[in-house]
Amino acid sequence: MWYFRKYNTIEDIHNMDIQSKVLKLIEKLRFRRAPKPPYSHVVQLGDPVLRCKAKIVEKTQLDTPEFKKLVNNMRKVVKRYKCVGISAPQLGIDLRVMAMTCPDLDQFAGSPQEYQLKGMQPYSYSVWVNPSMKVLDYKKEILSEGCESMRGFSADVARYSRIRLTGWDERGVEKSEELSGWLARIAQHELDHLDGRMYLDIAHLPSLTCSFWDRVNRTGGKVHISYYPNKII
Repeated sequence: MWYFRKYNTIEDIHNMDIQSKVLKLIEKLRFRRAPKPPYSHVVQLGDPVLRCKAKIVEKTQLDTPEFKKLVNNMRKVVKRYKCVGISAPQLGIDLRVMAMTCPDLDQFAGSPQEYQLKGMQPYSYSVWVNPSMKVLDYKKEILSEGCESMRGFSADVARYSRIRLTGWDERGVEKSEELSGWLARIAQHELDHLDGRMYLDIAHLPSLTCSFWDRVNRTGGKVHISYYPNKII
C-alpha cells in the first residue's frame, strides 16, 4: 500500500533541512572546479603531457610565482609520495625541471641487501633545471624500476651505470655532478620524462609485473590502489 507521509513536526522539518543542506553540499563538491597544473598529485600514463618534449626554462622564468609554485609542489609531492624522483611533466607542466633524492639506509623501506644491490647512496633533495647528461660509463645495469605515473607496476630496465649531470638549481646557479648506481638511474628516468618517454618504452616487457599480484590473490581481488597519497589498501 502506497501513501504519503505528512511532515508536520519540528523534528521532521529539522531533518528535511539537514537533508537539503547535505544534498546541496554533495552537488557543490561534485561540480567544484578541477585543480590546475602544477598539480599536487602525479599524473598517470595516458595524460598527453607525459608524451610531450618539455620546454627549456628561461632565466626570466625563475623568479615568477608560477615557477616557484611548481618547484614548491614538486618538493611536496616527493615528500608525500615518498618517491626518489619527480619531473615537471608529472605535475602537468611541460618544462625541463626535475628533482631527485635518495634516503640513507636507516630511512630505506627495503632491506640492507636491496640497498646495496641497487647501488643506493644518500642524496639530499635537489632540483635540476634544464638538465643534460653525459655518459661516463657505457656499461648498462639491469634493475627493476617503477614510476609514480604508472602506479602498481614495475619492469626491468637497462641504464648507464655512470653519468655526469649538468644543469641549474632553482635559482639559476649552474651545477654539475657525477652520479653512479641508483642515483644515475634516477637521473636517467627523470630525464626520459622531460623528453616524453616512459620507462616502459625501453623496459624488458616480459618482466612487466603488477607489484601487488600476490596481494590480489590473497585478498580475492579486494585491493585498492590510491593515486593520492602513497597508500595501498
